[in-house]
Amino acid sequence: MSPAMTHAEPVVLITGAGKRVGAATARRLHARGWSVLLHCRDSRAASEAIAAELNQIRPDSARVLAADLDLADEVRRLAGAAQAAWGRVDALVNNASSFFPTPVGQASDRDWDILFASNARAPFFLTQALTPALAASGRGAVVNLIDIHADYPLAGHTIYSMAKAALAAMTKSLAKELAPAVRVNGVAPGAILWPEGQGEMDAATQARILASVPLGRVGGVEAVAEAIEFLIAGTDYISGQILAVDGGRSVWG
Repeated sequence: MSPAMTHAEPVVLITGAGKRVGAATARRLHARGWSVLLHCRDSRAASEAIAAELNQIRPDSARVLAADLDLADEVRRLAGAAQAAWGRVDALVNNASSFFPTPVGQASDRDWDILFASNARAPFFLTQALTPALAASGRGAVVNLIDIHADYPLAGHTIYSMAKAALAAMTKSLAKELAPAVRVNGVAPGAILWPEGQGEMDAATQARILASVPLGRVGGVEAVAEAIEFLIAGTDYISGQILAVDGGRSVWG
């Protein structure tokens, strides 16, 4: 531990930590002895509730940091706030993501900007800003939440699929560039939870997707959180890999 690091527990910053995969990951890593920085944008109340829950278990082991990752200045501010919170950042989980359809003929410049900002630009610049802290920790690790649609594009979601493909390329490239001080890996979920909001899928689409999953069921957020936990805290000799957590769906293409 660097002399400047006075906080004994390792620290992880999780973007989009107020719900779903981010919340499950925060709870798993906290149970393993990590302090967690819960990033949120719109889910402030949910994030505060999780922080309160975790702080009941261990005082001052969870804090909430709000930022809009669509804005470059906010990404830089988040990185600074994360480092200032406890004087160290040992791991980063780039989980926050926008998801909505962009059919050809209807996609806009704004759609492009939103989908690439959260799914590619913010993860890169947040990782870049935190690299010195991650390297100084002696156990630095980054896990990017990708998607099987980076390899098997989803019809009507070309821009989203492209952005996730960029994140996959970033994962492998940074694994080379940041080694040996920082490990960089990815997790590519398949059918875990159905999308919410603008990207919601109808019952027919859900049935069609499940028909292509060899295990025949939705995986649940815990399956993804378990994979993230393993890549951060369960191994120190895996880097540059993208683990599909998809019930075997990627085997079918």
